[in-house]
Amino acid sequence: MSTNSSPSKVTALPAQSSPFSSRRGFSHLNNRIFTGVVWLVGLCTIVFICSLLFLILQKGLPKLDFGFLVGLPSEIDEGGGVGPVLFNSFYVLFISLLISIPLGMAAGIYLAEFAPANKFIAFIRICVEGLASVPSIIFGLFGIALFVEQFDVGLTIIGGAVSLAFLNLPVLTRVTEEAIRAVPHEMKQASFGLGATHLQTIRRVIIPVALNGIVTGICLTAGRAFGESAVIILTAGVSSSGVMWDFNPLSPGATLAVHLWYVQSEAIVPDAQLIAEKSAAVLVFVVLLINLVFRVPLWINARRMR
Repeated sequence: MSTNSSPSKVTALPAQSSPFSSRRGFSHLNNRIFTGVVWLVGLCTIVFICSLLFLILQKGLPKLDFGFLVGLPSEIDEGGGVGPVLFNSFYVLFISLLISIPLGMAAGIYLAEFAPANKFIAFIRICVEGLASVPSIIFGLFGIALFVEQFDVGLTIIGGAVSLAFLNLPVLTRVTEEAIRAVPHEMKQASFGLGATHLQTIRRVIIPVALNGIVTGICLTAGRAFGESAVIILTAGVSSSGVMWDFNPLSPGATLAVHLWYVQSEAIVPDAQLIAEKSAAVLVFVVLLINLVFRVPLWINARRMR
């Protein structure tokens, strides 16, 4: 008995689209749009910064010479240099960082590691954040009231340096505190578990790990202090002693940024525009050099941490 069997036909069911497929496609499109916008904004920002630096440097750098860097400023005759004011810039910056870095780091370590969590400390943090955003001219007015009127020392290098230290102190405090708080809690506990004291943990674990953030804050404050003019005008004056290497902290302390402002707005020398262009190029170049120098500890620390 034979049986005729025909092959069975398989009917394909219509594919049902997932309710999330359209959402996944829309999210993918949004992701690509957002990525493109971020790339566009980032590239535009980089191009703007590079163009600005090129515009400033290409006007002044080709005209620079050693005589301009060590020469004395001139009030009437053309061909003056920026030697004393350039030295004052580094001198004032050194004194201000010498004061603000230890105090700022100590305050940041205290707020991050030792300060109790109460309303008073929260109020202190708000005050520090508020001071970090106060315009620099306010610190200049404070420097006038303290050094010119109260101590009666006049417009001096030490007055400008201490006023700059007050300007940098809130920023360094907040940067140090946030960098230390970013250190993983497990690393602290591991250090305590090995028998280290709190001081040893701070010195050998917390600060090396948080060094990147701390040095970044120091770079920002150093660059800001080197290019600051309002505080220096009000506390150190717009003139220098006229001596190239004047270490007297009670001498007038006009810096390169102040000299640039003075030449551009007040000076009567025939080549004022040329001096301003060269001074601006030196100012920008030194700020970039400061950031490069402060990056060296980061590279050394990164090699030690490997």
